[in-house]
Amino acid sequence: MRPHRGFTLIELLVVIAIIAVLIALLLPAVQAAREAARRAQCVNNLKQLGLAVHNYISSNDVMPAQSMANSPANGSGWYFSWPVSLLPNMEQQAIFNAVNFSNDVWNPAQTTAAYNQITTFLCPSESQTQRIYLGYGVSNYVGNYGGPGEIIPYSGTIVPLTDLEGIGGQPGPIRLAAITDGTSNTGLFSERLIGLPSNPTLTVSSTDARRAVFQGPVTANASSGQAQALAFAQGCQSISSSTTSIAANTIGEQWFLSYPLHLGLTSYNHVGAPNSVPCQDSADWSWLTYGGPLGSVPATSNHSGGVNVAMGDGSVKFIKNSISLVTWWALGSRAGGEVISADAY
Repeated sequence: MRPHRGFTLIELLVVIAIIAVLIALLLPAVQAAREAARRAQCVNNLKQLGLAVHNYISSNDVMPAQSMANSPANGSGWYFSWPVSLLPNMEQQAIFNAVNFSNDVWNPAQTTAAYNQITTFLCPSESQTQRIYLGYGVSNYVGNYGGPGEIIPYSGTIVPLTDLEGIGGQPGPIRLAAITDGTSNTGLFSERLIGLPSNPTLTVSSTDARRAVFQGPVTANASSGQAQALAFAQGCQSISSSTTSIAANTIGEQWFLSYPLHLGLTSYNHVGAPNSVPCQDSADWSWLTYGGPLGSVPATSNHSGGVNVAMGDGSVKFIKNSISLVTWWALGSRAGGEVISADAY
């Protein structure tokens, strides 16, 4: 009589163990491949924004403003944002046509355009895509407001048209000729994680801390120089892990509206390093829960180790979290006269 052939219990357990090990090895590789694809799409989104800016310059001879000129009906300081300016250059003419530039930006009729969630404004690696304020579309991509306000305010490429609170510096409009540091050495856009709709109270140690704004321990003064800028940035990086947030629902709240001093909406600045927590000047206006021009409203992302930055020439570079602060500041200023080595970031 022929013996039955089959697996013993030990052999079966060994096979199962081998399969489990193979899955454990394969899963991170699959996740890494997916993140690589998401990061590539994020780079493509930033390139599309860079191309749209250069098409805008071809028509208008200036960079789009962080906040457009005030409409006749609006005296509140709230303006149309730079994404609105770029809509015709992003194949979004229909949404642009729905904007009524003669009405106040808060007029309910503007929601025809403002409630649209434009895919190009979302990074595929973003895990939070809920609307934050009513039905307004959110955005991951932000314009370069400039290097530290302690050195010189409004020193970036996407800046307001007016110095609303008299902090000094040179607001827009900005022409290409004004970028004397070179467009390949000057940031144009980067990315930032979106805030949380429920506005929870977060601590610095929270995994969502980069989505919130915290109170900094150091006072910042406009145009006070590099030493104070460094003291402020280092103070922000050493905030106690138990410090609670000022607000967790303002970052990236919407792409349609802007305010010259509210960086958290559609702007970022080169103060704190990439992926550091947003940090407000300790003596700044209490209503600046969006992050102000003298605070640190950094670029943040879910990409491992850094953020993507679109440069003024349309190229996109991956900037590591470990970049020197001085080099990071230099990449934020359009006319600082800094010499940046190609291997510095």
